[in-house]
Amino acid sequence: MRALGIDPGTKSFDLVVIEGEEVIWEGSVETVKVAEKPELLIEKIDEAGSVDVIAGPSGYGVPVTWNNDITDPYMFALEVLLLTRQSDLEMGVKRKELGIKVYEAITKVVAELWVRKLPTCYVPSCILLPTVPVHRKINRLDMGTADKMAVAVLGVYDQASTFGLEYRDVSFILVELGFGYNAVIGVEEGQIVDGLGGTLVPNGFLTIGPIDAEVAVLGHSWVRSDVFHGGIAELCKTYNIEDVLEGFRRGEHPYTTAVRAMLDSIEKAILSMTSSIKKPREIILSGRYSRNEVLRKLLTERVEGIAPVRNLGRMKGSKISKEAAQGYAIVGEGIAGGTFKKLIEHMRIKEASGTVLDWVFHPRLKEAKSWLLKAYKESVRKPRLTSDAK
Repeated sequence: MRALGIDPGTKSFDLVVIEGEEVIWEGSVETVKVAEKPELLIEKIDEAGSVDVIAGPSGYGVPVTWNNDITDPYMFALEVLLLTRQSDLEMGVKRKELGIKVYEAITKVVAELWVRKLPTCYVPSCILLPTVPVHRKINRLDMGTADKMAVAVLGVYDQASTFGLEYRDVSFILVELGFGYNAVIGVEEGQIVDGLGGTLVPNGFLTIGPIDAEVAVLGHSWVRSDVFHGGIAELCKTYNIEDVLEGFRRGEHPYTTAVRAMLDSIEKAILSMTSSIKKPREIILSGRYSRNEVLRKLLTERVEGIAPVRNLGRMKGSKISKEAAQGYAIVGEGIAGGTFKKLIEHMRIKEASGTVLDWVFHPRLKEAKSWLLKAYKESVRKPRLTSDAK
């Protein structure tokens, strides 16, 4: 079985084709270019050759949904996968927001995949999995988006393969260091049991992460594109992390403050995850910035007392693709009944249900909760609901 995984990153869309446990093809397109011309990604998909299944870009996640289950691809992509209204998208595009380009690109690509009737499935995020206890989901949404879930799946496969373990013996804390966001995911007995997504880990490179409720009140009105602001890049006035780290090396403000803030927040997030993962076998690093030697060394020095630290391994044959794309391919291949079927069954990916707002109970979110549920029901033939969906 040949499976294609598509990772919609903030900086680039990465594509990977796997056959069995080996990567046999890779491609990458800048996200800004995909937003401007989505056919570029379709051309890459065509270049990959014939595949049996495609794991499509899934945003904030959805219970496993196939192309032929979708009745309105635009609504499905924009409102269900991306939790975004048309007015938010238009405003972000008008303001030329870097982050909103990802949303625009995903929406166009999902619609194109649907029109072409390609064998595409969309996959869950961490909060939708039955392996995450309900009490950890209360008033949470971003416990790790679909791409972070996919990276964790790759992590389970990687640790089991590296140490010769059964899936049930796998245990780690995953730390994703991405261009836009940082995230921390907890895996116990080979299953995702907890997570802090990019908007719940402070001081990402682009994003502010969670904010003080008093700060939110003072901001009065917030829009979708605001989640892409307030991070290290804003503080240091550069999108180049090398400039930030060089300023840190020289001991210059604001670079020293920015880097220390980011490292401190990641360490605290890892420590908080040890309440769910008591004795992690490892702390596994992934994401674009996990390959930066300076940043990796600085973080390792702070957290290696918790558990051994190493970078997430890549699948055999991979050279350029990010971990999330490989994870997407594994998930799609396993869902379709291939080599990774037992891994996907063990992690209970196909049992995901509901919407990402099912466990939010603040009265201010009542309308949003109803809007998302309505969009899910209207854009998918057989929505997989939970008893928590009110």
